[in-house]
Amino acid sequence: MKEELTSVGFKELTTPEEVDEFFANQKGTAVVVINSVCGCAAGTMRPGVKMSLDLTENKPDQLYTVFAGFDTDATQRVREYIPLPPSSPSIALFKDGELVHFVERHHIEGRSAQVIGTHLAAVYDEVCVVN
Repeated sequence: MKEELTSVGFKELTTPEEVDEFFANQKGTAVVVINSVCGCAAGTMRPGVKMSLDLTENKPDQLYTVFAGFDTDATQRVREYIPLPPSSPSIALFKDGELVHFVERHHIEGRSAQVIGTHLAAVYDEVCVVN
């Protein structure tokens, strides 16, 4: 389940220190996927996230993931940078360290990978455009 994202370029954040270093230096756009073992929601989220990268030229500058249930301390630290209730799986888009878009579990459940991918690609087209 981790490899499904890392195989397409996502870097894992596995410790709170790695998370803090990422946010201290985050410039441009970054998507952070809070992965989980949830069969249905995460099972469509991961392919949707991967698909989103193929649906647009305007990709985030950085791709990161934490895995809820495995890297619990790192996941908790990422959640401290998201001013919303914890949600996993979920997808956060940051620009210069600020949260600009968040897809919570309830926006993932019951949706196909295509719907998730198309939604994220549209968000990237708005946020990740280089001027």
